[in-house]
Amino acid sequence: MSKNKKSSLSEKLADVVIHGMQEKKGNEIVRLDMREVNGTLSDYFVISHADSNVQVNAIAKSVEEEVYKSFGQDPWHKEGHGNGEWVLLDFVDVVVHIFKTETREHYRIEDLWGDAQISTYQSA
Repeated sequence: MSKNKKSSLSEKLADVVIHGMQEKKGNEIVRLDMREVNGTLSDYFVISHADSNVQVNAIAKSVEEEVYKSFGQDPWHKEGHGNGEWVLLDFVDVVVHIFKTETREHYRIEDLWGDAQISTYQSA
């Protein structure tokens, strides 16, 4: 697969992830474009947070459902389901982080990749 075609698919996947977050009112949704960042394997990181464990898990479920509807794809790997503090969904080219509000404030993972291009999105 050509680099441009892969890049286009990963961008569409990131858009679907963002839509899934918006459906469940994810807060402060950001997409980090990691394609020009050295040493990263994924094209995009998409990050959001919610005030409750229940909402964190609902956002994660919504993202999984939207990606499956659009691409027929489940996450390659997932962590954190159940505790609702920090759910990670790894779709290889797009890695999704859904935090509980205070957990996101504590880890501040956006700050780790200051050279990534950051786009912000509002909830629906």
